[in-house]
Amino acid sequence: MRWKSDRYSGWGRAIEAEGDLARPERISALRNLPPTPAFGARRSYGDACLNSDGRAIDMTRLDRILSFDPETGLVEAEAGVPIGELARLFVPHGWIPAVMPGTGFATLGGCIGMDVHGKNHHRDGAFGNHVTAIRLIHQGKAKVITPQKNATLFRATIGGLGQTGLILSATLQMAPCPGGAMSVRESRAADLDEHLALLDASDAPYTVGWIDAAAKGARLGRGIVEEADHSLDPAPKPGKAKSVPFNAPKFALSRPVVKAFNARYYGRIPEAGRTHVRSIQDFFFPLDRVLEWNRLYGKRGFHQFQCVLPTSETAMLRAMLEAIAGSGLASPLAVLKRLGDEGVGLMSFPMSGYTLAVDFPNREKALGLIRKLGEQTAEVGGRVYLAKDSLASGATIKAMYPGHGKWRTEAAKADPNGLLETDLIRRLGLRSKT
Repeated sequence: MRWKSDRYSGWGRAIEAEGDLARPERISALRNLPPTPAFGARRSYGDACLNSDGRAIDMTRLDRILSFDPETGLVEAEAGVPIGELARLFVPHGWIPAVMPGTGFATLGGCIGMDVHGKNHHRDGAFGNHVTAIRLIHQGKAKVITPQKNATLFRATIGGLGQTGLILSATLQMAPCPGGAMSVRESRAADLDEHLALLDASDAPYTVGWIDAAAKGARLGRGIVEEADHSLDPAPKPGKAKSVPFNAPKFALSRPVVKAFNARYYGRIPEAGRTHVRSIQDFFFPLDRVLEWNRLYGKRGFHQFQCVLPTSETAMLRAMLEAIAGSGLASPLAVLKRLGDEGVGLMSFPMSGYTLAVDFPNREKALGLIRKLGEQTAEVGGRVYLAKDSLASGATIKAMYPGHGKWRTEAAKADPNGLLETDLIRRLGLRSKT
């Protein structure tokens, strides 16, 4: 396998690494390879997909569909397959991935390693709930694990940050899908109380809220709640992808610009709401229409903070939104969702509660705010999402994840010499006992 020195980053572009990368095209190329960290499309935001001064495997060329049963919806695919490609290929056959994150570029292996969640978590759980088997290199040998066979290792691999072995392929239970269209109901929420009430009352299969993170006072927490279901209507053509050709100047996301954009975006929805039909791609992956949208934050990049708070902690959620709005640092990209039960993975992020995700430009003031938000999350028994994190402390994270001890034990069995550790694992000390 050929290795090439490169400088690379996660999607946030605020943190970079330099090391040797390989892009194999066949699983056979991975035979007899020492344990080496792997990544997919690098759509995690911080340092989870970085291995500074070491080697890493880019899995994106390992993107083959290995089998598909049109009767049951079971599909096996290599780890580098983008989740959006699975949707594109199998929706015409009446099946769709049961859980999809906010970008279709995330790979199958990445979705497992982070146990991603989607707009239907309150009903269908996280990605790992729908994985029936994983084939990985474990202790130097190919091994198939399932929820019944090697169950603890399976739970350590779901959301396991790539520390239990190199994922080669996986089998997913797809969900029935009648066509390529979504019926979407958009409703205004005038403030945080109304926003949470709409999320709590929704019985739609898919629900998500856009939140105006710049709004203050009586408008704090205002936003738009989308409720959706699959539709038998003809599917509209997905919007054409455009690209951000260069790094935007600093003023592009300045406080006045963000405030004006958010006001206009909120105002586009009539007070009575509206219902319309979208393509599956435009509903699930709206930002994928803007290629390289991370350049909007300029060459210094950005950080995303995402947490989940217990449903009883609305006072803390309000306090966090007040701090974010008062800072003047939030971008238009802010999301509020209701999550359901715990994930199956020992290090899975989701838990019952409200999840808030906000992007911040990479500035010194933002770093302090994000750290404070993480401390507030810990105070009330919440969690920070490791797919987005780049600033939390190890002690804080370990306390947030009750399955951490069991996961660490499984990771040590799989990789006793720590060769699979990434920058995130080392920064947080997740493999250490102290």
